[in-house]
Amino acid sequence: MRIVVAGGTGTVGRHTVGAVRAAGHDAVVLSRSRGVDLVTGEGLGHALAGADAVIDVTSIETRKASEAIEFFTAATGNLAAAAADAGVGHFVLLSIVGIDRMPYDYYAGKIAQEKVVEASRVPWTTLRATQFHEFAAQIFRRAKLGPLHIALKARTQPVAAREVGSRLAALAAAPPQGRARDLAGPREEQLADMVRAYARREGYRGWVPTLNVPGPQMAGMRAGLGLPGPDAELGSQSFAEWLAAD
Repeated sequence: MRIVVAGGTGTVGRHTVGAVRAAGHDAVVLSRSRGVDLVTGEGLGHALAGADAVIDVTSIETRKASEAIEFFTAATGNLAAAAADAGVGHFVLLSIVGIDRMPYDYYAGKIAQEKVVEASRVPWTTLRATQFHEFAAQIFRRAKLGPLHIALKARTQPVAAREVGSRLAALAAAPPQGRARDLAGPREEQLADMVRAYARREGYRGWVPTLNVPGPQMAGMRAGLGLPGPDAELGSQSFAEWLAAD
């Protein structure tokens, strides 16, 4: 199969590309460096020619709902329309567990993205996954109060990005199924503990205080609204195992 991966250079995208190729398929990575711009639609027609499936793992770094909605509506909208025009038979989208219970900020964009895919002319599959193990590293780098790194309090059940990539590749090679079973890690973790463990692994010995960040999205995560349901598929690699192996 010829499988196009949008966002194929990112955290989960590179694992997705690797899994597609390991399964014996041809993986095509969409990127601006290769003449493709999802937001404008430039280069999409040529890139999707002959494709059997598309995997969308695109993302944007923003906390604003308006920016997330604008990006995902444009980027995924253009990708889905071009896929339909090219006769692609399957559109696979990576989304996030719990976004319908916390439709705020970045998650509002993901809700909009799911609706774009569901309304498209291409048969689709959406996989919702929990946060990746790399989420702790992102929080450590970005959440700061002056010189202090902050450990945000939240309940999460992180999953290995490599396992998400493998699942996406397998879904793309299978028939469309609408909403696939959610994918989560093997155990629940406290995000603040994950951030401190990552900080120690990186050699940081400063104080990392725990903070309850205001806002409905983080309040929802503290309440466990981002955790998987009992029917979710569970990955095998724990956060501690990822930390030791990474």
